[in-house]
Amino acid sequence: LLAKTDGSHQAIDEAREVSLLADSFGSALTLLASADATLSEITWLSLRVSATATLLAAALGLPLGAWVALARGGWRQSVIVVLNAAMGLPPVVVGLVVYLLLSRSGPLGTLGWLFTPAGMVMAQTVLITPIIAALARQTIEDAHAPLADWFASLGLTTTQRVVTLLHEARFSLAVVLLAGFGRAIAEVGAVMMVGGNIAGSTRVMTTTIALETSKGDLPLALALGMLLVTLVLMVNGGAQALKRWMERRHG
Repeated sequence: LLAKTDGSHQAIDEAREVSLLADSFGSALTLLASADATLSEITWLSLRVSATATLLAAALGLPLGAWVALARGGWRQSVIVVLNAAMGLPPVVVGLVVYLLLSRSGPLGTLGWLFTPAGMVMAQTVLITPIIAALARQTIEDAHAPLADWFASLGLTTTQRVVTLLHEARFSLAVVLLAGFGRAIAEVGAVMMVGGNIAGSTRVMTTTIALETSKGDLPLALALGMLLVTLVLMVNGGAQALKRWMERRHG
């Protein structure tokens, strides 16, 4: 009798969980369909922060990657190792370093960027610059190989070669930037530490998902999760489409 009672209670609990999940998914879809104001605000901030960080990382990482690709010093291999290793930097470590830099007693504390979108942009920029630089280095190196003799015959300087190669490989580098953006928008650790996850100010998609899940507010977390997955898929799909278009164009 006790076994039957326990089985009945378990069945009831499972039914309740299924009903809760179904209700949460339904509410999440309603939030997405109605373009909920909170959802839109969080999404827009996420896109703005990640896009700004990607542009800054591109301004730093693309020239750095091109310079390393064309360098011939004995230190070159060491720099490549450092860049490749930095691609796997733990986000929480980046967040900690940026937090210390921007804290009131830190060297950049006077900027007042801690717990602001600007600080979050800085954290994401530090995180994805090595990724863009390392991928750009390989892309530029591949593009330079068939043009090296031609550049030598023209007597181009390193700066002229870098500018030319950045232009020639611009479509491949666009794929690199999309990869950096996808990494930035899906990041949670660094932006939570530096931004503070403040409602209406620094709350982005990933930090909101973590917070709302811990609070048990599944509809908002699911809505943001579905939207985030859709954005990541669109970015990756765009990168693949651009790559196929380039292959057909240069085929």
